[in-house]
Amino acid sequence: MMPIPSTEGPHLVQWMPGKVKAGFPSPAEDFAMERIDLDEILMTHPQATFFMRVSGDSMESFGIFNDDVLVINKGKHARSGQIVLVDIDGQFMVKQFIEHHGQVKFRAGNPTYPDIVPKNGQSAKEWGVVVATVKVFPT
Repeated sequence: MMPIPSTEGPHLVQWMPGKVKAGFPSPAEDFAMERIDLDEILMTHPQATFFMRVSGDSMESFGIFNDDVLVINKGKHARSGQIVLVDIDGQFMVKQFIEHHGQVKFRAGNPTYPDIVPKNGQSAKEWGVVVATVKVFPT
């Protein structure tokens, strides 16, 4: 399955300015609503941005869980330490890109999965950098 680019925006949603506390409750503040454009937050390069759903548990220590939606920028070139979508021998995977002294490997975020070090003759093509995740909770 090939990734499909996102459609042109704007994608305006309601936005409550400020932050919500995740600790002890506090008195309600002014709940004035604004509108924000999701393109500005999630898609700095809309023509190069696409979304893909995650399957599996190999990236949980990076906060990426089964059924999360990845926001991927195909226009960015990965730097060591970033999370990427990579095509290894025709199979898409999301992994952490690690480059050290010219040696490349792809690291899982779950210790039960081994690092992937491309071997001679093995195809490993970076498809883009993961710039965000969207977590959708069951209703």
